[in-house]
Amino acid sequence: VQLVESGGGLVQAGGSLRLSCAFSGIRFDDYGIAWFRQTPGKEREGVSCIHSDGDIDYSDSVRGRFTISSDNAKNTVYLQMNNLKPEDTAVYFCAADVGIDVCQYYASMPYRFPSWGQGTQVTVSS
Repeated sequence: VQLVESGGGLVQAGGSLRLSCAFSGIRFDDYGIAWFRQTPGKEREGVSCIHSDGDIDYSDSVRGRFTISSDNAKNTVYLQMNNLKPEDTAVYFCAADVGIDVCQYYASMPYRFPSWGQGTQVTVSS
């Protein structure tokens, strides 16, 4: 499985960015794609997850500001980030795992994800 993130950059507080995660090589019908973020010295934080069955989840820190979606024809998952805050500054990663409950454990067990992208930097200035 391969995942490639894009769309990061520098934006002012209150602005928006859309991240993309292009994936390939998933051979099962039940899978989840999750977004994580990490800053130096902190643990990787689960941000959002979307499952092939339509299930979606958000962390409390981004709910209402971020929207996850998928384009199955393009094998791409998007993370629309609105009303960005300086505390959203991080490297954002997407990751994939197979199974029916991926979006139930992504936030608490990121180590279960076997496949990760290289990450994209998001910097929000105040």
